[in-house]
Amino acid sequence: MVRRLVCAFLILVPMAAFALTLDEARQQGLVGEDWTGYVAAVSPNPSKEVQALVTEVNDKRRAVYEKVARETSTEKDPVTADDVAKIGAPKVFDKAAPGTYLRLQGEAWKKK
Repeated sequence: MVRRLVCAFLILVPMAAFALTLDEARQQGLVGEDWTGYVAAVSPNPSKEVQALVTEVNDKRRAVYEKVARETSTEKDPVTADDVAKIGAPKVFDKAAPGTYLRLQGEAWKKK
């Protein structure tokens, strides 16, 4: 049992070491910041690795947006996670490094 766990660990560690990070994907022009408050693949046909990264990052962002929405929403003024995401998008755009791809609503990707 221990031997199997060690073997599994040794197999997974190198995979994690080669996993694409969000910063690397941004620098390589593979992903960009979308007006929706989420990241998106710049290419219409992204690799599986890029797709997985986009899903992982957006799942984490969605969890934060949902938490903020729950904390700020009232019965008279309901707030959704998508509302929070769209409000936060300009802040993410402002903080994005030069060369990051950004996409405004209804527009094509452009480098900052």
